[in-house]
Amino acid sequence: MVRTRFAPSPTGYLHVGGARTAIFNYLYSRHTGGKFLLRIEDTDRQRYKPEWVDAILNGLKWLGLEWDEDVVFQSERLERYREVADELIDRGKAYRCYCTPEELEAEREEARRKGVPYRYSRKCLHLSDEERWRYEEEGRRFSVRFYVPDNTEITFHDIVHGDITYNTNDLGGDFIIVRSDGFPTYNFAVVVDDHDMGVTHVVRGDDHIPNTPKQILIYKAMGWDLPQFAHLPMILGPDRQKLSKRHGSTSLEEFRIQGILPEALFNYLLLLGWSPGDNREIISKEEAIKLFDLKDVNKSASVFDHNKLYWMNSEYIRSLSDRELLERLREYNDYLSDLGHGYAVSREDLEKLVKLFKERAKTLRDFFEYGVFVFSENYPLDGKAVKKRLKDPNIFTYLRELATRFERLESWKEEEIERVLRGYADELGVKHALLIHATRVAVSGVGVGPSLFLLLEVLGKDKVVGRLKTLDERVKGLQP
Repeated sequence: MVRTRFAPSPTGYLHVGGARTAIFNYLYSRHTGGKFLLRIEDTDRQRYKPEWVDAILNGLKWLGLEWDEDVVFQSERLERYREVADELIDRGKAYRCYCTPEELEAEREEARRKGVPYRYSRKCLHLSDEERWRYEEEGRRFSVRFYVPDNTEITFHDIVHGDITYNTNDLGGDFIIVRSDGFPTYNFAVVVDDHDMGVTHVVRGDDHIPNTPKQILIYKAMGWDLPQFAHLPMILGPDRQKLSKRHGSTSLEEFRIQGILPEALFNYLLLLGWSPGDNREIISKEEAIKLFDLKDVNKSASVFDHNKLYWMNSEYIRSLSDRELLERLREYNDYLSDLGHGYAVSREDLEKLVKLFKERAKTLRDFFEYGVFVFSENYPLDGKAVKKRLKDPNIFTYLRELATRFERLESWKEEEIERVLRGYADELGVKHALLIHATRVAVSGVGVGPSLFLLLEVLGKDKVVGRLKTLDERVKGLQP
């Protein structure tokens, strides 16, 4: 049975690159009828924060990635790492190193002076019991180094990249597998964990390719079966550099706060390095499970396009029923409220936001930012729109009279609203656009938006009439 795993470090919010790795692991396990496992690599205690663990777990759940079996925490497995390290020492595959940081730095400086790559001198490889005892009497703490055989080729097959070969002379010498503080290094812990968890396929970013030969050496030293490896292409920014903060949002948390739907982000990340083999861009999780195979992953790096994600998100928004969208907006607003910056919006006003902005919004946040005039009387007036659309000297008189005529309307429907406004413009002998644009600024504060007459109907007669009558007071308040 296929067993994949996702193994993030809780040192920050989950990056979209990590989320894409989780998605590919999840899909391959589900496609093959296997298991998707989760491991938290929390041995970096200086950068570790428990809230990052919660963020990772919540982020994966939000994306719809359900893992099988209990979550494994590396910090709870220190005894197991010590046990394997001791076994490697007993087998002559590893040894205790008592070198101080100053001694190691002196070795590195000597290598720099000679202009050669640094390799550990192995001065602790053949220490006698007496020498080890003396070092320990001095209070020296030892690390454990793995013995790397000289001039040996290591070839492994990568599902994405094909066969890859390294020579052990290029691995930097005998590397540390357990630090002097007792915590394992990445390359050691990951091997022990993957073996103990029964992982059959190690699927991760291709920045881990150089780690693979070191890990293979540990597998072989312990006599353990090798998993299959698949290294995924990098995700780059538009400048073809590694995706980072300078390119915009990069974490699941940021996209969630912006109002990206989880299924839209799932869909977008799915297509960064993989495609179904046709021109489809909207693919559900269920379809992806049927179609996904690691052998179809592209070797080339993918470019993250925020605009493409927003387009895809707008497609998902429009595909929801009004009832579903209303619930998503409510959940999103509750989520923002938990973070301390939600909006005070009634269910009735949420329904109005859906009617007005479903066809225009790219994110869930857009509904609240575009539609602040729906649920708040303290909506801002756009200065440019005021200057452009309210410059006629009689415009406030016109709008107050329009408000009076609207008050007399018994049927508050967009067709009737339009009839009254256009009829009044004809009476005045002015262009319809004069009243249309001025009315929009009066009731919404901006110069663009949904169809005005639909907007007025949805907003309601009382709000429209009140805002038309008091616009001049609000505009005066804008003046210095």
